[in-house]
Amino acid sequence: MNANPLGGLLRRLDFPWRPPAVPRSAPAGRVPATLGTDFDTAWARRWPARMVRAAIIELLWRPVVAAAAQPTRLGLDRLAPLDGEPAIFAANHHSHLDTPLLMTSIPEPWRHTLIVAAAADYFFPTRTKGAASALFMGAVPVERSRVGRDSAAEVSDLVRRGWSLLLYPEGGRSTDGWGQPFRGGAAYLAHRCDVPVVPVYLAGTRRILPKGQLLPAPGRTLVVFGDPVRPDPSERIRALGARIEAAVAAVADETTTDWWQARQRVHTGATPALTGPDAASWRRAWALSHRSKPRTRRWPR
Repeated sequence: MNANPLGGLLRRLDFPWRPPAVPRSAPAGRVPATLGTDFDTAWARRWPARMVRAAIIELLWRPVVAAAAQPTRLGLDRLAPLDGEPAIFAANHHSHLDTPLLMTSIPEPWRHTLIVAAAADYFFPTRTKGAASALFMGAVPVERSRVGRDSAAEVSDLVRRGWSLLLYPEGGRSTDGWGQPFRGGAAYLAHRCDVPVVPVYLAGTRRILPKGQLLPAPGRTLVVFGDPVRPDPSERIRALGARIEAAVAAVADETTTDWWQARQRVHTGATPALTGPDAASWRRAWALSHRSKPRTRRWPR
């Protein structure tokens, strides 16, 4: 005996009690996608949202970052040759703290005309999280595994219209403190838009808020800006990507030695890679602890 006779009756009824059947000859309807790389972020670049984001950066993030990360910022003078032109800021990535730290470290005129390339699968899986990412960070969704045609076209259009871009070429946060090989997004966009890439090295954020940790443990951080890397129209994108990765590695080398030694290593091709030694995990951990020791200031030899 049917325990729910009303339910059985409704299942036998036709339209309008049930959705109308679609004829087999008619094309199936497709609901437009609105999440992931299809999330619309244009509203977050209009003046009301930009004013809210500027207030968040200056009144919330700046004091929080100052208290939790105690940042030291170096190399800001290297941005002077840009003369305010749009640029791509390419940084290593260890922590969710990296973005607030950079958005409060990148100076004017770039700070408040900055968009952040954010992984679509992580930051735009729902409307609520996507809206928060777009409003608080100026995030635009991109695919982390490859250079998506639609998202690349949107970002390129924004850069050509005067926006600057913050991008993590590794595609995700470090799992062990060493860097990951750079992907081609920064080089592709720089070549396509003919804009300079500013290499940025971050140190200390992983100790404060590593991957998988919810609450920060206050500490000290370092933000170092390198000399802008300008694309050559005749240069292959892969070669430009190698130059960008080498530039970030050279800036990292400055933090563990000094400017003079880092320049010597660049000249001889001996700059240590961001990815660390190809060795067992204990050996990589030991090498990382040695690299993280504070450097002593000394005159060039």
